[in-house]
Amino acid sequence: MDRLFNNADSFAMAFDDAWKKLASDSNFKDQSIDNKVSFILENQIFEHPFLIDNPEQAVQVAQFRIRLLDLT
Repeated sequence: MDRLFNNADSFAMAFDDAWKKLASDSNFKDQSIDNKVSFILENQIFEHPFLIDNPEQAVQVAQFRIRLLDLT
């Protein structure tokens, strides 16, 4: 990841990158959307400042990105 900023745009970019990296993993594909989001937030981008400072909004942004980009 490049520089991380404490805003929703930076978080969305980090989330999208993490999702794309895991999308082809068969274990990831078989999980529910909620499990996928939790895994990414807890294991991939847990140090992102927006997630640390705004965990509820971060989940909302992640869910929005999934709908927006049809990542199901």
